[in-house]
Amino acid sequence: MKKRKEELEIQQAIHDLIAQDAPLKKTLGCICQMLETMAPGMLSTVMLFDAETSRLRLIAGNVPEGYQNAMQAIPVAPESGSCGRAAYFRRLVVTENIQYDACWQEYREHAARYGLRACWSYPVVSQEQRLLGTFAAYYSEPRSPSHKELQQLQRMVALTALAIERKQDRQSLRESEQRYRSLFTHHPDAVFSLDLNGIFTSANPAGARVTGYSESEIVGQHYARFVVADDLPRVDEAFSLACQGTPQHYEAEAIRASGDTNYLAITNLPIVIDEKVTGVYGIARDITQRKRNDTRLRLLQRSVEASTNGVIIVDALQPDMPVVYANRPFLAMSGYTMEEMLGNNCRILLGPETDPQAIALVRDRVDERRDVHVTMLNYRKDGTRFWNELYISPVPDDAGQVTHFIGIHHDVTERINYEAQLAYSGTHDPLTGVANRTLLEQRLEHDYHLTQRHLGQLEVIFIDLDDFKSINDSLGHEAGDLLLKEAAQRLQRLLTPGDTLARFGGDEFVILLPSMALEGQGSRLTRLARRALAEPYLLGDHRVTLSASIGLASAQAELSKPKDLIQNADLAMYQAKRQGGDGISFYSPDMKERVQERVELRRDLANAIQEGQLELHYQPLIRANGTISGFEALVRWNHPTRGNIPPPRFIELAEQTGQISALGEWVLHRACRDILTINALQNTQYRVAVNISPLQFHREDFFARLDRLIETTGLPAHWLEVELTEGVLMENPEETITTLQLLRDRGVTAAIDDFGTGYSSLSYLRDLPIGKVKLDRSFIQDILDCPRNAAIVQGVIDIAHSLELQTVAEGVETMEQHQDLLKRGCDLFQGFLFARPMPLNALRGYLGSKACMSQT
Repeated sequence: MKKRKEELEIQQAIHDLIAQDAPLKKTLGCICQMLETMAPGMLSTVMLFDAETSRLRLIAGNVPEGYQNAMQAIPVAPESGSCGRAAYFRRLVVTENIQYDACWQEYREHAARYGLRACWSYPVVSQEQRLLGTFAAYYSEPRSPSHKELQQLQRMVALTALAIERKQDRQSLRESEQRYRSLFTHHPDAVFSLDLNGIFTSANPAGARVTGYSESEIVGQHYARFVVADDLPRVDEAFSLACQGTPQHYEAEAIRASGDTNYLAITNLPIVIDEKVTGVYGIARDITQRKRNDTRLRLLQRSVEASTNGVIIVDALQPDMPVVYANRPFLAMSGYTMEEMLGNNCRILLGPETDPQAIALVRDRVDERRDVHVTMLNYRKDGTRFWNELYISPVPDDAGQVTHFIGIHHDVTERINYEAQLAYSGTHDPLTGVANRTLLEQRLEHDYHLTQRHLGQLEVIFIDLDDFKSINDSLGHEAGDLLLKEAAQRLQRLLTPGDTLARFGGDEFVILLPSMALEGQGSRLTRLARRALAEPYLLGDHRVTLSASIGLASAQAELSKPKDLIQNADLAMYQAKRQGGDGISFYSPDMKERVQERVELRRDLANAIQEGQLELHYQPLIRANGTISGFEALVRWNHPTRGNIPPPRFIELAEQTGQISALGEWVLHRACRDILTINALQNTQYRVAVNISPLQFHREDFFARLDRLIETTGLPAHWLEVELTEGVLMENPEETITTLQLLRDRGVTAAIDDFGTGYSSLSYLRDLPIGKVKLDRSFIQDILDCPRNAAIVQGVIDIAHSLELQTVAEGVETMEQHQDLLKRGCDLFQGFLFARPMPLNALRGYLGSKACMSQT
């Protein structure tokens, strides 16, 4: 108990030194002495931060003088001793053994020379998180701090921050006041300020010389008192414009104290505070006036009564400082009557949750007879709480003795609540109430460094709800919102304190799992999350189920930045999504390599379209009698460094990235141009078939582009055939039928490609305005060995013929296949048996040889 009392007495002495504006070095030295008294064997130092040089200098402490001299220009850097590192990272740095810590390399010799083996350093920061310096504790033997020692250090750091910040604030305030006072006092012209009512609130000595009145006679008077009657309307207009924010320059005739008049060159400038004009500055040679005491008192009393803020006055000379005046807004704010307030102390507004530090600040400043501004929680008479922004100012008499205090009270409850709501909204998703991306990234940064420092484990789970868009499209966004909220609640119930659930965007959620154990819980939690999300959801009258694709990544090695962990989990989730969804995938480094390759390939594809790296190959379609019916255009990409890239690879990429439109446009244009060339050279009317992607086919400007192509190339429309997959046809059958009919009206024919691999309805096949059905090569390859495939092929041929459609067999490679298909009545054939896909020049040679053969 005695030791605690001594500590409190030392702490009070330090507070007195801070309050008395004692030399900073003395105050900080006392703080160091206090810590060393509490922790025998410890040495402590305080270093101040110099913002101009970004260095620290040792200002106080009981370490040897030689060591103090060496610690005068320490860089704020990650490898600059414990103090430089603590200042750089703004966190506690514990160096258990200086001799083995890499960041002490430059200073290790100094520490060893003076027997310093351990160092614990805290950054000292202001309330605005501005770096002030560092506070460090040293020991002569290697060791780490105990919990009690860290608490003692933190108390000393707080005292140090208070001492430094108060010293800096006072110095800044003194300098600001001195600059303003010097300019105001020594300005050669009269300088004054007016409130928005035109009352002088300040005037410098030059104002007295210009007007003949003393400074005290000027302040409090209205400018009209000094203006001759004829100039008053013009002065009024200028003042009004200045109050509206427009600077004014004018001349006016003024009445001097002697009764004579003179002209003044006057400049009026609006005083703008918080984007609001609160008064007017003036510069003149002659204008000043002094408001009579009775007028000034009446205006003051009237303004206080008319104020929207609560105002009270207490008697500073009587015991317990009783209230002697309270205006109506204060009574309305507090709920007390005038009789209940008069004679009472203002502590009746305090309650159980009022901040003790705020109360102590008010009491200290009142004891010091100084101004104070504080926001604190107060209580009304009925017990309800309100936030009170309080300004207290002392009122001295002519002898300088403070006789009263004026308190201005402003109810800022609504603002405080709004700010709290804003703070919450800034870090939480408004729909689900879980963390948003901002808070997620903050906690990721914190959790990552925490687990790295303590050799723990940090895992990230990325969750994407499969086919969530269909819920919004079919049931509406309100149902989708209900599902997202329920999904978030289910995931939140799986977590433990310290875990973070965030809505990353749309139907995506991210979970942070920090753990001090080397084995994380991510694998188990992904299974639980998948199971929980798969449970049915009751959305109004609808009962729906959906699955989720989940990716898991962990910080197995140090990352260049913590956000990479989310990206890794996202890549793993995408892998699960590509595998059909409703699954879990674990991140591996090769995923990022594949994504990088995909990004490069996407970029290269855009260049390939522009730089002529693409080429069309043509494969003939052969009739049953052996003659050529036409050609299918097949795009090829000869990459300058990767070589030939398989079409399925880059076409799938183009469809996923939106480049398929540009690619398809290029293929259409080149195919039309080439078939015109072939038919002109051969004097034929071959037809060219071009595969059309779903994106092209469903674009609103599809026909506009097609018509423009036919018009610009001069291609007869019946020379062009478009090939569409079953999936395109079945996506919107009614719209597809309309589009195909418009194609037929133009003379362009259509064919179904890869028929039999999808899920087409034969009833739609009956209604589609097409000319051909192409049998997929997967049926042709096994037609001789697989009776089921043969039956399917025969069935399609028979149905097609009954609907007056031609059939095309793709992938015919052997004569046996060809003969079998001929027997089954197939109309057209395409495959390596007849010709491989070939570029335009090779096609010319092929057609030339066919012509020669037919002539012989």
